[in-house]
Amino acid sequence: MKETADYIFRHPELSLKEYQSSRALAAFLADEGFKISWGLAGFETAFVAEWRSSQNGDRTSDTLGTAGKPVIGFLAEYDALPGLGQECVPEQKQNGEPGHGCGHNLLGTACAGAACELKERMQAENLQGTIRVYGCPAEEIVVGKIRMNEQGIFDDLSVAVTWHPFDRNRVSYDIWQAQDIKNYRFYGTSAHASKHPEMGRSALDAAELMNVGVNYLREHVTDDVRMHYTYTNTDGPANIVPAYVSTNYFIRSNKWERTVDASERVDNCARGAALMTGTKVEIERVTCNKEMKVNRTLAEIFYEEMTKIPAPSYTEEELKFAKEISEAAGFDNRGTYFSGLEPLEDEPVPLSIGTDVSDVSHTVPTIMLSAAAMCKGTPLHHWAATAQAGMSIGQKGMNYAAGCMAAGAYRLAKEPGLIRKAWQEMDR
Repeated sequence: MKETADYIFRHPELSLKEYQSSRALAAFLADEGFKISWGLAGFETAFVAEWRSSQNGDRTSDTLGTAGKPVIGFLAEYDALPGLGQECVPEQKQNGEPGHGCGHNLLGTACAGAACELKERMQAENLQGTIRVYGCPAEEIVVGKIRMNEQGIFDDLSVAVTWHPFDRNRVSYDIWQAQDIKNYRFYGTSAHASKHPEMGRSALDAAELMNVGVNYLREHVTDDVRMHYTYTNTDGPANIVPAYVSTNYFIRSNKWERTVDASERVDNCARGAALMTGTKVEIERVTCNKEMKVNRTLAEIFYEEMTKIPAPSYTEEELKFAKEISEAAGFDNRGTYFSGLEPLEDEPVPLSIGTDVSDVSHTVPTIMLSAAAMCKGTPLHHWAATAQAGMSIGQKGMNYAAGCMAAGAYRLAKEPGLIRKAWQEMDR
């Protein structure tokens, strides 16, 4: 696991280009006796690694998968983020290259490790079932699992299991946000900005007026709605009226219905801006996903198993690293860098971030865990997250997550009635 995580960290690849990363993970699983199939949902870097117990029969359509035996899927990720390349040192030392600021070098590897541990337990006890690891590309651009889910890749799973690196250890009993991601393209007419301004129709004016409208719209949406944007094309000198400008928007909330409503109102801001400026606008939906559908049954099972597994302990050298990186990055953790397992919340916790795992949770009961792969206060998509993802602090979180996922999944394989209970809850 360490070698695989190290390799993926040292070969960071952006979404849909994870050629070396996906193959490294698949090779690890193939060496452990899993059968590898490539090209899921048309993605070159998507794969499924499968192991079946020898007595499995033909597939049936019940929720326990193959002839009444569970099909347990682990959802692995391995894409990196642009510009977050960072040396594993407790100071900002970025190189401008892609980097694992979300810890996906750890995420996919822990899922593979959990699958291998579960396989060994099932073999030792002659438990029947199927284990799969899905290599899922392009989570960072919210594409991979959405398309895979739309094409039925996960339909015959009994349960889906995954985790995410964070700065604490817990069951992720969280509502990850529903998201609508769109591109807005404005088309105008170029002209000399000083001599013949009356002949120009500025696409840039349209984009800016749209953004002003959206910023006023923020006052009239619920508190959980998030709308953020960036310009993706602003080429040209200031003495030419811009004939083309494009922007990218992320529109999110804790409920898909509220996300759709806000997204439609953002579209109207774009249309109104085009009308005001005499330009035209094209609206492209890049991707979208629903909010996470939490499953209390699975949360309680995996939490119970997590209580039996000691959280990582840290060396003096690792604590020194955490102290130095906290000071360098200005983290307000007051000298408490790591802690044990946090209690399972009574109610789901709304998050202000999203993931394509959420769409899978509407198809099959899904559980996500969190493990401390970085010291307290470290935000995701940050140079300090990258630094810790490539060293022993991150690897300890990875190993802990793998053990916890394997333990919970083993419980489901041994007591398949719990899977039926999770499905009953989901269907309600």
